Amino acid sequence: MKELFQNRVFRVVIAADLLQQIAIWIRNIALLFYVMEQTGSDPIAVSLLTVFEEAPIFLFAFFGGTLADRWNPKKVLMTSDMLSAASIGVIMLLIAGGHWQAVFAATLVSAIVSQISQPSSVIIFKKYVPEAQVSAAVGLSQSMMAMFMIIGPMIGTLVYTWLGITYSLLCLFVLFAASALVQTLLPKMSKPERPAGSRIWEEMKEGYRYVRRNRNLLLIAGAFSLIGLGIGLIHPLDVYIVTERLQLDKESLQWFYALSGVGMLVGGLAAAAVAERLNTKLVLFAGIVFLSVSIVIEALSVWIALTAAMRLMVGVMMAFMQIVLSMLLIKLVDEAFVGRANGAISPLMIGGILVGSALSGIVLKATTLIATFGIAAAVIFAAAWFCLGLTVSHRKPAATDEAAVQSSS
Repeated sequence: MKELFQNRVFRVVIAADLLQQIAIWIRNIALLFYVMEQTGSDPIAVSLLTVFEEAPIFLFAFFGGTLADRWNPKKVLMTSDMLSAASIGVIMLLIAGGHWQAVFAATLVSAIVSQISQPSSVIIFKKYVPEAQVSAAVGLSQSMMAMFMIIGPMIGTLVYTWLGITYSLLCLFVLFAASALVQTLLPKMSKPERPAGSRIWEEMKEGYRYVRRNRNLLLIAGAFSLIGLGIGLIHPLDVYIVTERLQLDKESLQWFYALSGVGMLVGGLAAAAVAERLNTKLVLFAGIVFLSVSIVIEALSVWIALTAAMRLMVGVMMAFMQIVLSMLLIKLVDEAFVGRANGAISPLMIGGILVGSALSGIVLKATTLIATFGIAAAVIFAAAWFCLGLTVSHRKPAATDEAAVQSSS
């Protein structure tokens, strides 16, 4: 871990991610509260915020990954944050002119540019972080996101309550601009070499062919999809576990969500510390099996302490699985295809969650709460068998690796 923090590139990326996470949660909470105030808490308007945030993942993820493979990753990260800051400036002017609906554009623009910037960050990790430190790098990055699931809503609420929409947006402008400024500290990077006359559509097709030809990537894609589908089936039904199984008020749900956030933070730190030293395939299999069993126990439990413990462990396992799978994805993919492979596979978990969420109410009405959780556990258990089919080498990277050379501070 000490060697990782001596890596200047990692320090810069984490610092920029920290600023972006603060900005994202101020945006999420400020825009949510502002839209509720403007529409009288219209559920359709509120749900549109989620649509504008999630839709670009499916519409632009692979396209963004292809662009990330073509462009200079440092310039992509800086330009993305500058575009986000500029869009916030324009939206502030529109709101001042009475066009409050412009706040939806803030979410849309941020979501679109993230589909290019996120795979660029993965490319930088692939190139500048030694292979032996990839799991720690990914784990710490994901742990910071989990931490903001706990503290982010509090930060966003505090900023909006104190400052209102105009100054909340000004905070976003400053934070995105500061993130772009921090990224100027990244080392000089060049565009990846591309064949003469290479066209983006041909490269997208080449990326799909690359994923289809790689058995490991297909298995990871299947595992991502099934885990997302299983989690999606039960996520909207958490409130029924609280009210029907535990006989608590619905407001008590917030404490179980907080436990999930704590679990994800712990899981991320655990993955960062130990994942590299363990047998990846067996860890994934055992972790996913434990996750599915935890879901069944949570559904059957009528004891608050047991349900709370399972909710914590589900958070731990979810974070651990996501990080190990993401780490494996970085290691398995050739540098020239990192953006496209990431853009093709990473959105599958979110897609599975959305599909599962859409089906959860239907399944619950057709069966029972316990049966629905059991189905979700079975779907997640199936993902474990995908992981058993992985072919993973555990060689130690050479000391003269280019990444190790680049990691000097």
